[in-house]
Amino acid sequence: MSSREEAGKESVLQATRITLGLLARRIDQLSEQIREVDARLARLVECHAPQLLEVVGIGPDTAVALLITVGDNPERLDSEASFAALCGASPVERSSGRRQYRRLNRGGGRQANATLHRILFTRLRVDPRTQGYYERRIKEGNHGAKSSVASNAMRPGRSSTWSNSYS
Repeated sequence: MSSREEAGKESVLQATRITLGLLARRIDQLSEQIREVDARLARLVECHAPQLLEVVGIGPDTAVALLITVGDNPERLDSEASFAALCGASPVERSSGRRQYRRLNRGGGRQANATLHRILFTRLRVDPRTQGYYERRIKEGNHGAKSSVASNAMRPGRSSTWSNSYS
């Protein structure tokens, strides 16, 4: 190997080290900024809607997503059904003839719908009773279990604070 090839390999190695060092510092800076923004959001949620943080499965970031969905006019949501429609989690009739079917609404806020599903799956992992129910329904081939567990989790009297939060 010539000295020129060795010098070339050494300069590539040095450039790689410098680049990785710069990337590591940038990752540290961005991680610190993320921690600061998360702390600010948590303080805002604790100030404006602390009851959301009491619900199992809702943290500051999911609470913020729900609050963004509700917007500046929470009075327009007079029931959990209207909130479910806003999130695209409400049943819609798709009946034809003698049989009556329902499917989940494909409209609504996709971000809010995804947030509701994250909350639901967190609740399933925490509560062994609902986890067994969900797994049994899936095993039986009933894939609508997700919507039924979600609707049960959001009913008044079942640790749902949504309707009490904005009344």
